[in-house]
Amino acid sequence: MLEGQWLDVLQVARGLSARNRLMLALAYDAALRREELCSLRTDDLDPAHRTLRVRAQTTKNRLERVVPYSASTGVLMSAYLEHRATLTRARGALFVSESRRNPGQPLSLWTWSKVVRQIAITAGAERFSTHTTRHLCLTDLARMGWELHAIATFAGHRNTDSTLRYIHLSGRDLADKLARAWTTSTPGEFRRSLRNLSS
Repeated sequence: MLEGQWLDVLQVARGLSARNRLMLALAYDAALRREELCSLRTDDLDPAHRTLRVRAQTTKNRLERVVPYSASTGVLMSAYLEHRATLTRARGALFVSESRRNPGQPLSLWTWSKVVRQIAITAGAERFSTHTTRHLCLTDLARMGWELHAIATFAGHRNTDSTLRYIHLSGRDLADKLARAWTTSTPGEFRRSLRNLSS
């Protein structure tokens, strides 16, 4: 997905309900799979530390993990929790239906997929799906210089081979990373030797 398309998706999301804006933000911030996102429960949240627990039974590989979310997502969380209280006071599913037919009932995977599909169509980003935010987050972590093992742990992958399928660095990203390494790192023996060629 191109950066411009992501910005279009975010622009469309500004007009969505508090629930849907929060779901999109958490899907990106925490690199959540669709089932992980839709299965979050109110007691999985730790707002004081801005973290959430992803339960083992909701993950693809049955690994529980705790992941952080951003301050801006924390603001969305507060707004949504206020709104959620108007639908149900029950603990349980974090994300609940806003429909007249079944208000306060747990949100289904199908409903979230339908919301995301509508966002994609409206934004003109046809390839945007419930899994795109996971790819975008993990790619951004790689761009920020996170080590592959740390990204794999964050994503809940058992091995780094799985993580590599999610990271989509462009040639420009790789060139920038290499340029930073050349200017900020102590050169290795081979790099020092290579410099002798130009002197």
